[in-house]
Amino acid sequence: MKKFFGRGLTILLLVAITLIGCSKQTGGGKSSGNDKKDKMNLKVSITVSEQDTWGVAAKKWAQDVEEKTNGHIKMKIYANESLSNGNQPKGLEALQNGSTDISVHSTIIYSVLDEKFATPSLPWLIPNYEQADKAMNGEGGQKLMEIIRENGIEPLAFGESGYRQITNSKHPIVTPEDIKGLKIRTPSMEMMVDTFKKFGGDPTVMNWSEVFTSLQQGVIDGQENPLPIILNSKLSEVQDYLTVWNYMYDPIVFGMNKKLFDGLDEETQKIIKETAQEAAKYQIELNRKQNEEILAELKEKGMEVVELTPEQIEVFQKEVQPVIDQYEKIVGKDLLDAFKN
Repeated sequence: MKKFFGRGLTILLLVAITLIGCSKQTGGGKSSGNDKKDKMNLKVSITVSEQDTWGVAAKKWAQDVEEKTNGHIKMKIYANESLSNGNQPKGLEALQNGSTDISVHSTIIYSVLDEKFATPSLPWLIPNYEQADKAMNGEGGQKLMEIIRENGIEPLAFGESGYRQITNSKHPIVTPEDIKGLKIRTPSMEMMVDTFKKFGGDPTVMNWSEVFTSLQQGVIDGQENPLPIILNSKLSEVQDYLTVWNYMYDPIVFGMNKKLFDGLDEETQKIIKETAQEAAKYQIELNRKQNEEILAELKEKGMEVVELTPEQIEVFQKEVQPVIDQYEKIVGKDLLDAFKN
């Protein structure tokens, strides 16, 4: 009986030691994406299609992450805001609360969290790509990143949707008067609404998923977006006129839920961030290279294209200057100057 009791006690002690050892291996500290016990499947939301440069870059990012983590981190891409039923602000909210792990969203959508995100997209504030690169890689971009972190999101890199152009089904837009009375769809950004009101238009806030059908049915007359989105969304089928006026620079954020990012070990954080920056750089190069080709293709598809001269653009700039003055009071002179200089 004593021998049996002794053996039983020995077995119990061995089990206890094993459990303690297991708890030390799996409990506490930051998880490692390279640890076989901590495989991760991440949900990535993008607003546009997988054919757009955002989608192409997201695929590259996912492949690079999987390769560099030896398959321990997999990223599944959900295009066309499918995780939020086409509602972009809801998509950003999902990133904040962690129901989505990663997203690629425009700072235009981020402006629903804080109006300061409207700064880089103020009309004609950033007139060319050289200035855009300087601003987003410099003080302006750093200030935006700080605000993004304050909203529960870790900014990994900035890409770009590019310069936004305007289309409509009524007539060519050459002067501010040509916008008067047009129902123009805009995203959920007050500054954009204010801009089109200043031109005498009738801005209509609408989820992107509803735009094609609304244009087709005549609910709205026009919309504004960068050239790749205009092409890939087949807007040439429901819009006759395109004006190239570069009125607004549109950065995009490669972002991750901050709580999730902070819970990763340093090596994994480094992999996630470096691959995001490589993907963003690739996306920007691809986006800019495509613009001329896309413009030619849209012309072939029957769109009447007007490319405004600097003198014609200046008329629009003067008209909309009060909007910039108004937003300087909202976002602050320091932030505005960070994107100007």
